[in-house]
Amino acid sequence: MTRTTKYITLTLALLTLCAIAASAQTKPRLMVNIVVSSMRADDLERYAENFTNNGFRRLATGGHNFTSASIDYMQTTTPASLSTIATGAMPSTHGVVADRWYDHVSNKLVVLIDDQKEQSVNYSGGSGSYSPRNLVAETLSDALARQSAESHIATIATEPLSAIVTAGHAGEVYWMETLQTAWTTSSYYTKELPKWIADYNRSELNAAHIIKRWTPLLQYDNYRNTQVSVIEGLQSRKNKRIELIQASESATRSSIDPHDPYEQMCFTPAGNSAVLAFAKQVITRNEMGQDEVPDMLNIVLDAPRMISGRFGPESVEYEDMLYRLDRDLEDFITFLMAQVVDPSQVVITLTSDHGTSPSFNSPGREHERFNVRQAEVIINAFIGAQHGNGEWVLGYVDRGIYLNHNLIYEKNLSLAEMQYDVATFVMQLRGVSHAISSEAMRNSYFGSGYGRKIQNGFYPRRSGDVIVNLMPDWIEESDEVRSASGSMYRYDTQVPLLIYGGGVKAAERGEQVDLTSLATTQAQMLGIVSPSAAEGEELMLIYE
Repeated sequence: MTRTTKYITLTLALLTLCAIAASAQTKPRLMVNIVVSSMRADDLERYAENFTNNGFRRLATGGHNFTSASIDYMQTTTPASLSTIATGAMPSTHGVVADRWYDHVSNKLVVLIDDQKEQSVNYSGGSGSYSPRNLVAETLSDALARQSAESHIATIATEPLSAIVTAGHAGEVYWMETLQTAWTTSSYYTKELPKWIADYNRSELNAAHIIKRWTPLLQYDNYRNTQVSVIEGLQSRKNKRIELIQASESATRSSIDPHDPYEQMCFTPAGNSAVLAFAKQVITRNEMGQDEVPDMLNIVLDAPRMISGRFGPESVEYEDMLYRLDRDLEDFITFLMAQVVDPSQVVITLTSDHGTSPSFNSPGREHERFNVRQAEVIINAFIGAQHGNGEWVLGYVDRGIYLNHNLIYEKNLSLAEMQYDVATFVMQLRGVSHAISSEAMRNSYFGSGYGRKIQNGFYPRRSGDVIVNLMPDWIEESDEVRSASGSMYRYDTQVPLLIYGGGVKAAERGEQVDLTSLATTQAQMLGIVSPSAAEGEELMLIYE
């Protein structure tokens, strides 16, 4: 037997033992899944020096830390990736390609969670009519509810989109309404809020977390970042430079409306604190983890995405938010472990829906941005010059260009040829790196490179007629946005992935892991069949 053969044999044996050990584990009493929106994979290491021992560091060093977890599609946006985390499938399968799209038959804009059949079940108003009816793939919550009717399942987030996409059709689902940040849900899930939540809202406990004046948690010299927009009271003992940054060219400086409590939640660390505080109440009130039946809580932290988007991942605001979140996690994890007799009965997973781009207007590193409205006008004029005036372009959504199919058919034109011509033309626009037609997506197989990533995010019924990939570091132009996700580049596709508890051994794992594997692995740990559309391979965990 050669040395290579022996190595392969030993590796297979180890994987088999890991699988056997996994199957022998008892089901956790409580699984808590945390998504820190827009957190890059390297944030865990970049800011580790100022983390406590019992927050991010406890999860990273006490469980499996998958250091090479990534997303294998281009549409690295929050709805698409939250659905991937929840279903274990690519957007090409689960169908969530964006938060909205144009219907190819009616030409109408369809919003993913909007549903006029339902209404907000709230305390003070301020939320819309939402439901998960446009979600086509089963989530992990759906799978657990179907196979374990006695399990308590809950999902909470700041935004309704995040909560609904992560939850799917099952369990309790809550988010903040926009007037007084009270907790609400949709009549799809329940017709009336539990009394304790109504009391919680009436007591305005969320408001206790609002930061009226955002000052740094640490002494300024301890921060790695130097760009500042709204944090006050920064002083350096070592003459460290402070770079004041404006969010957009039209604003003199980024700001947070002091009279808008919802904005104060979304764009400060208060959003994280309020969500995790409410999560503790959900666990207590539902007596999660108190019996042998596995319960599950999904938590989506939207504030990190909003803070990185407005202030940039290079900002002191983003860094300070992570340090405050680290302390909130320390408190939350301590609370979780007190809910059960044996800490191995609790499993915590932590990941992100995507990373985020470099800020477009960082000092000395400014980048151009893609002007969406200008592109729509130019493309419409290009088609009009050949086929006559008309509303040829319905719109541009998340790097997808939607054409007017009804007008194209009315003129007896070939849709496939029109898509191809537009894709070829779009390549001439500044900032565009690649453009592929819907016809090519449907009839060709892209096994590697940018084509594979675009195809993995393509869902024919909802995706645009032409899919555009922008050049590295380019984002769409938008007021008050310095940084955004949605690309196939490493700053968007590399994400943290931590699995802690449940008897999982402390280990740093460097193998390539696709984000679709998480739901499959979570289902195995819960002792249930994976969500029906799941594509990811189960991760072979090593247990104590």
